[in-house]
Amino acid sequence: MDAAPDGFAAHRALVSVSDKSGVVAFAKGLRALDIDILSTSGTRRMLVDADVPAIEISAVTGFPEIMAGRVKTLHPSIHGGILARRDLDREAMAEHGIEPIDLVVVNLYPFERTIADPRRGFAEAVENIDIGGPALLRSAAKNHRHVLAVADPNDYPKVAEALRQGSANLAFRQRLAAKAFAHTAAYDRAIAGYLGSHAATSNETAP
Repeated sequence: MDAAPDGFAAHRALVSVSDKSGVVAFAKGLRALDIDILSTSGTRRMLVDADVPAIEISAVTGFPEIMAGRVKTLHPSIHGGILARRDLDREAMAEHGIEPIDLVVVNLYPFERTIADPRRGFAEAVENIDIGGPALLRSAAKNHRHVLAVADPNDYPKVAEALRQGSANLAFRQRLAAKAFAHTAAYDRAIAGYLGSHAATSNETAP
C-alpha cells in the first residue's frame, strides 16, 4: 500500500457495520494491504467465520460490551485513536497508550427500516437508534485530515482502490467525510421526525 501524496496511509481500521453487504470482501482487501482490523462482536464474528482476522474492540478498551450492546465503542481508547491529531496529540496518545485508528468503516442500525414495519413497536424503534455508530463516523469525519470515514458499502470498491493506489488524498477524504456527515444528519432527521410524531399522538403524560 502506497501513502497518499499528503502522507496518508491506513494501518489500523475499525469495522462495525449493521448492513454487512460486501464487508467480508472489503475486509479481506484491507488485510491484503496489512491493515489491522478492530471490530465489534457481531461484525467480528462474521469476519472471523470468513477467515478474516479481526481484533475484538473489548481487547483494546479493556472493557466488555455491556447493556445488550448499547455500550461498545464509547471509550477514550477508541475515540482518542480516531480524533487524535497525529502531529499535535502524540504526547497524549503516548501517555494514555492510545494507538491511532486511520480508517473507520461504519453504517448504522436500521432505524428507518424498523419504523417502516407496522409489526414493530415504539420500544423496538428506540432500540434501533444508533448512538455509537454516529459518534464513530462523526469523529472520523471531523478528523478527516488524518482519518478516512466510510459510511456507504457502495464506496468499498473505490476506497479499496484508493488505498491500493495511494490516492486516498485529502480531497478524497473530505468527500467521504461530507458523505458521512450527510448520512448521520439524515439519520437524526428520521429519528427526530419519528419521535416528534409519536409524541404528538401519544396519550402518555410526563411524570
